[in-house]
Amino acid sequence: MEKEPRHWVEILSDRIVAEKEEPYIITSGITTSGSLHVGTLCEFLFSSAIEKYLKEKGYRTEFHFIADIYDAFDAVPINLGKYEKELTPHLGKPLCNVPDPAGCHESYGEHFFSEAIDVMKILEVSPKLERANQLYTEGRFDSFARFFLRNHEEAKRIVSESSLKQELPAEWNALMPVCQNCGRIATTIVTEFDENSYSYKDVKDVKYTKGCGYEGENKLSDHKYKLTWRLHWPSWMEVFRTSVEGAGVDHHTRGGSWDTVLAVYKQLFEKEPPIGYKFGFILLRGKKYSKSKGIGLGVTDILELIPPELIKYSLFRPGIEENKDIDPTGYNLMKLFDDYMYASKVDMSSKELSKADRKKAIAFSLSTGKMQWKASFADLLMYKQLYGSWGKVGELLKDPEGVQYLKPYVEKWIAEEFAPEEYSFSFQPTKQADMKPIKEFAARLKDGMNALDIHNLVFEFSKEKGIRPEEFFIQLYRALLNKDKGPRMGKLIEAVGVSKVRETIEGM
Repeated sequence: MEKEPRHWVEILSDRIVAEKEEPYIITSGITTSGSLHVGTLCEFLFSSAIEKYLKEKGYRTEFHFIADIYDAFDAVPINLGKYEKELTPHLGKPLCNVPDPAGCHESYGEHFFSEAIDVMKILEVSPKLERANQLYTEGRFDSFARFFLRNHEEAKRIVSESSLKQELPAEWNALMPVCQNCGRIATTIVTEFDENSYSYKDVKDVKYTKGCGYEGENKLSDHKYKLTWRLHWPSWMEVFRTSVEGAGVDHHTRGGSWDTVLAVYKQLFEKEPPIGYKFGFILLRGKKYSKSKGIGLGVTDILELIPPELIKYSLFRPGIEENKDIDPTGYNLMKLFDDYMYASKVDMSSKELSKADRKKAIAFSLSTGKMQWKASFADLLMYKQLYGSWGKVGELLKDPEGVQYLKPYVEKWIAEEFAPEEYSFSFQPTKQADMKPIKEFAARLKDGMNALDIHNLVFEFSKEKGIRPEEFFIQLYRALLNKDKGPRMGKLIEAVGVSKVRETIEGM
C-alpha cells in the first residue's frame, strides 16, 4: 500500500509555496556534448510539470532551461565516429567554440542544443532558453567569480570537504580560463590572481588532450573563463534566483554536486539554498539506458514509438525518486496505453477515490490538455490486422481522428516487431480435423452479442461439452486464425462480425 496519498508534484509545489516567494523560479539544464539521451528528458519534463501545476494554481512562475554550452568538449561520441578526424583537434575547447561537423549550426554545442529544443517542442515544453556562454559573455557570472577569488581558500575548503576529497590539487582555482592561443578550457591552470584579473598556463594533461604550453593573462571583464562545475552550478542558481531545481540521483549521492551547492549557499553565500529534488534513472527492462553499452533506445526512436503525452505520463505517474522503466515492447506498451486511458476517466471529485487513482489522474493532467483518441490500443491493433485500411479501422472504431493520430506510432511499433504474438495475425479460416464442436458453438452465436457475451459463451459451451476451456480456445483460434492464440476471443469475433464468423464456420 502507498503511504503518501498525494502526488509528488503536489508535495513539492506545497513546499515551494511555503518556503519561497513569487515568482517561483524553476531552473534546469544540460551539457550539450552529444545527442540527447533518454534520461535527459527528466531534466526538462519534471521542471515543466512543476511549472504547469503551479501556474494552474494561479502562481507566477518562470522556467529557465540552461544549455551548458561553455563546458569542455571531452570526447567524440560513438555515433559521430565518422567525424573523429575533424573533431579530435578541438577536444578540450568549450562546446560553443567547436565547429559543427554537420555544418548546419554555428557550433557543435549549438547543434545539440537545437536537437534538445526540437524534442522539447514535440513534448510541448516551453522554457526560457539560456546559453551559458552568452551568460558569461554578458558578465552575469563576474560578481561570483570575484567573490570566489576573494574567498579562494574558503571556496577551496568547501569544495574539498563537500566532495569528500581530502585534498584538492595545489593549483585548484574557481576559474577555468580559455587559452588565448589554442582555445582550450580543460587544460589551463590559474597561476596568479586578484579580484579582477588572473594569469594562467595551458599545461594540464587531461588524458584526452594536453595543453599547448601557452602562458597568458586576462581580466575578468574579458569574459574568457568559466567557473569550475561545483561553483558554476550554485552560481547559475543565483543568477536566476532559483527557487527549485532537480537533478539525477548521481548528483544527490553523498559527496555529490548537490552537497557542494548546499555548502556554498550556507557557508559562502550565507543564505538558504534553492529547494532541490532528485529523480531516478530511466530504465529499459530493469537496466539503465546506456548508449555505450547498447542498452535502450534513442530519444528519436522513443518519440516515433510512443505519443508524447504517453511518455510524459509514464514519467509523471511514479514517485519522482523512483526509477522509471520505459519499455515500448510487447504488452508493456499496451498496458501503458490502457492505464493512460483509465487515468483519463478518473473522477477526482469522487469520495471513494483511491490514492493510486488520484496520482494517476494528476499525472494525466500534467501530461496533456485533452485525450487525443477514444479507441483502445488493443482494439486499434486488432482491427488494423483484420482490415488493413486505417480509414476502415477509424470508421469501425468510430474514432477516425484518434486512429489517424496514433497511426504513425502503431505502424512503427509493428515494423519494429514489438507487437505480441497474439496481435500478429490475419483472418485465416482453416478447417480442423474435428469441426463438430466448433460448428455447434458457431450455431449459438447470435447477432447483437457483444465481446463479453461471446467470451462467456465459450466457457458455458466448454463446460457443457466437457472440454477444457483453454483447449477449446485453441481450437477456435486454429479455425479462425490458423494459429494457437490471438486477441481475446470475444473481442476477435465481435471485430470480425458475429454473422461472418458463424457463416464462415458453418461453410467449412
